Amino acid sequence: MKKGKLALVGLFASLMMFASACSSEKSTTESKNTSGKKDLPPIKIGVLASKTGALESYGKQTLRGFDLGLQYATDGKMEVEGRKIEVYIEDTETKPEVAVQKATKLLEENKVDFLVGSSSSADTLAVLPLAQEYKKVMVVEPAVADSITGSEFNKYIFHSARNSSQDAVAGAAAIAKKGVKIATLAPDYSFGRDGVAAFKDAAKKLGADIVKEEYADPKATDFTSNIQKIIEAKPDYLFVVWAGANSPWKQIADMKVQEKGIKISTGAPDIAALSTMEPLIGMEGFTVYYNDLPKNKINDWLVSEHKKKYNGEVPDLFTPGGMSAAISIVEAVKKTKGDTDADKLISKMEGMSFDTPKGKMTYRKEDHQALQSLYAIKLEKKEGVPYPVPTLIRELTPEETAPPIRNKK
Repeated sequence: MKKGKLALVGLFASLMMFASACSSEKSTTESKNTSGKKDLPPIKIGVLASKTGALESYGKQTLRGFDLGLQYATDGKMEVEGRKIEVYIEDTETKPEVAVQKATKLLEENKVDFLVGSSSSADTLAVLPLAQEYKKVMVVEPAVADSITGSEFNKYIFHSARNSSQDAVAGAAAIAKKGVKIATLAPDYSFGRDGVAAFKDAAKKLGADIVKEEYADPKATDFTSNIQKIIEAKPDYLFVVWAGANSPWKQIADMKVQEKGIKISTGAPDIAALSTMEPLIGMEGFTVYYNDLPKNKINDWLVSEHKKKYNGEVPDLFTPGGMSAAISIVEAVKKTKGDTDADKLISKMEGMSFDTPKGKMTYRKEDHQALQSLYAIKLEKKEGVPYPVPTLIRELTPEETAPPIRNKK
């Protein structure tokens, strides 16, 4: 009898150990506390992203990068300063009113210490006041509107993504000079209008003339009227600011814009959009990121781990941004010794430099904009790659792409 009882006890103990091991694998955000400190509350991070809607692909890239960034910054432990990291993800559906609802849920129900997001500038601008109301640090990624760290800035906002002015400096450097005539095409909302405004400033400083500005419905699929007006203005270049799956590239090609002597320039987009840009091979412009452009150990790690985790896929345009946002949060918490009080975090994050897949970034003290590298590129055909590849002309340094300070701090 004793043998039987002992066997049952041993079996029960084994089952308990197995159940315990399984429960620790439920989420990548759970881990053992290895610091020796007991009963510390978790650090809760709420991430807003377009899991559906027009910018769904951007949300997917950011979320992948954010997860890998936490893994990298914590050496796979998913804890910092003895506190476990819990991540709560909400879909904004690329709708500002939904973004506000989801952010409020994260703040009130989940009691998050940080907000991160979102994919859309409109969604992000709607949420910024909540960060101030609830006194929580919000790391903005990948939305780019200048107004995030400009007219709508509050001290709780840190912009790890580049902004429209940084894009503009890079875009202007590629094509603008004295006497060059440029037309622009952009979506008619904050992302597009901020982007064009910033580009105009940068291009005019280099001596170029902006002869036509066209703004299209962000959901448009027919750009005939916009493109025809641009053709009639007879610019030397058409500079396009665009985001989303409904890109104008095919129609630009169909209307033979380049055959009319108008060169196209733009920011090289994500891989899905690059696949539509075959007619633009030879174009010179800029990019935020392409997987083989940055030469550093963190980017090597990102490319390698992304391929392992996602069936050989390389990281895309906004993947390193998600990773950079995650790294900056972990680095900030390290600097406060695990304290997530917003004022203490802000004091450490202002002026903070941190290493990323794009090299060193720094949150500028005056407006919390992350200064970072961008890349002047040319689109070229590469053997074995089914889309035009951004090849490096030169890296544009963080100092070179530093945007104007536009807030009233």
